[in-house]
Amino acid sequence: MIVRIKRQDNASSESYYQEFEYRGSGRDTVSHILEAINSADDLRDAAGRAASKIRWECSCLQKMCGACAMVINGRPALACSEFIDTDKADVLLLEPLSKFPVTADLITDRSCITEHQKEAVMYLGKRGRPDRREHDQQYSAAKCLKCGLCLEVCPNFAGPEGRFYGAVLANEAYLLASSSEDRAKDIAGEYKKHFARGCSKSLACREICPAEIQTLSSIGYMNRK
Repeated sequence: MIVRIKRQDNASSESYYQEFEYRGSGRDTVSHILEAINSADDLRDAAGRAASKIRWECSCLQKMCGACAMVINGRPALACSEFIDTDKADVLLLEPLSKFPVTADLITDRSCITEHQKEAVMYLGKRGRPDRREHDQQYSAAKCLKCGLCLEVCPNFAGPEGRFYGAVLANEAYLLASSSEDRAKDIAGEYKKHFARGCSKSLACREICPAEIQTLSSIGYMNRK
């Protein structure tokens, strides 16, 4: 199998594609494939030329941290949970997320997710009395990995500089507003400014989410607020 990777030496350099050969043994995760390629002491590409190690991010390798988000065969996914049938696949195409600045190879700078939540003043305040009717949805929203996959597929998210902050903010706003005694109104105002006014309800975020968060329920709650 050929692994074709979109590479970039640093944030200011031009991108290019480089191919590597990989011999697997059935169904392997993309993270396993990358680790196997990088394990070579003398890494060479499919043409036999010397190559630098492929740079990509990972942490838990168990679909719990979101660090390994990338575009796999044209679809945003987590490398640790995307399985490839290496006996049947001819080419595996790996690219960095396109809506975030590339740092190197498959690594992107997703710090805007945190910065957007700071700008929208997303914090709890005084915790209110728990509402048992919201427990299931609160648990769902709290599973957000901040991986950025929902922003990658969102037709309204224009990148770090845009004023639409995407489903990440919608779920965080819900989680805080439904738990806060004194900040629900302020949170709803920021939600309206940075999400409600820009969302076209494509719900691509719900379909791509690796944590299967019920984002539509979060949106419905915040719209009522």
